[in-house]
Amino acid sequence: MRLALSLAQAAATTAPPNPAVGCVVVDRAGRLIGMGRTQQTGGAHAEVMALRDAAAHGAGTQGATAYVTLEPCAHHGRTGPCCDALVQAGVGAVVASIADPNPLVSGQGFARLRAAGVQVRTGPLADEARELNLGFFSRMIRHRPWVRLKAAASLDGKTALENGISQWITAEPARADGHGWRARAGAILTGVGTVIDDDPRLDVRLVPTERQPPLVIVDSRLQTPPDARLFDNQRKVWIYAAQRDEARAAALEARGATISCLPNAGGKVELGDLLDDLARREVNELHVEAGHKLNGSLMREGLVDEILLYLAPKFIGDGMGIASGAHPGGPLTELAGALALEFRGIEAIGCDLRILARVAGRDRF
Repeated sequence: MRLALSLAQAAATTAPPNPAVGCVVVDRAGRLIGMGRTQQTGGAHAEVMALRDAAAHGAGTQGATAYVTLEPCAHHGRTGPCCDALVQAGVGAVVASIADPNPLVSGQGFARLRAAGVQVRTGPLADEARELNLGFFSRMIRHRPWVRLKAAASLDGKTALENGISQWITAEPARADGHGWRARAGAILTGVGTVIDDDPRLDVRLVPTERQPPLVIVDSRLQTPPDARLFDNQRKVWIYAAQRDEARAAALEARGATISCLPNAGGKVELGDLLDDLARREVNELHVEAGHKLNGSLMREGLVDEILLYLAPKFIGDGMGIASGAHPGGPLTELAGALALEFRGIEAIGCDLRILARVAGRDRF
């Protein structure tokens, strides 16, 4: 199962919007005869890849055991049901880490395997398998993506100088590591202020990738420049506005953007509705790289699930922080009102420090 999990981890950047799944098949003597991982959208799932691998090596699968990190699917989506493929291959047993939260599966894969006489056991490495696909579980259960807010800051928590200069607070290894997190995201979100001020590409460049995640821009008044560098990459660009200016919309749509209007009572984009819409677009993990105002709005509305923070061994003093106005009632007067986080990982990345902190209890769904 650890080998299957490692295969699933290798699929984290290519599988979305499907869950990242790995599968290992062993024969009756316990010998490894096939392994596979979920392919890109529309491609074969892990179980089918493992069965094909066994066939390519001339190995019979009658009575074999398949170890898979998620319940085999039981519905016709972009591909056929994996539980049927396992039954047709004559597999005698399936060991799965965890049940699939997709309502179209949700135990039905196990039921169909058992009905066909296949022994089913669940549980090994369940926590690890769920963690790897936390965004998929979030979309299936909460009906919205898992929101990860990424920031790079000095040791005293400043993301930029007072004049707005922020490149580069962290060193090259940390920036490459951040691109790795971009690569596994279902979409990358930023605000129009960042687009105007920095003209970023916000794509994956510093690590190998087979897939460029769509870019989401929060742009209430459609101020995104049609000649922005973010359009240079062939990928989807989704712009969420509060009002539609036909001339501006036409110029942006000519560059390939898709524009949606989701206004709130204050004339801004309704961020909760934006997340709901992204779930309908099959976004599992939303990677946020935005300025302090949009970061603060997302945090104030309780929409951030975890923070990916790179800390540089620098002390800036006066400068911009990670998020402004992050608390609903304004500046805190008591520490008891602070947002409680749980450290989920602390690691040195080159000369910088990477911290992954999760909103306490947020992953209990």
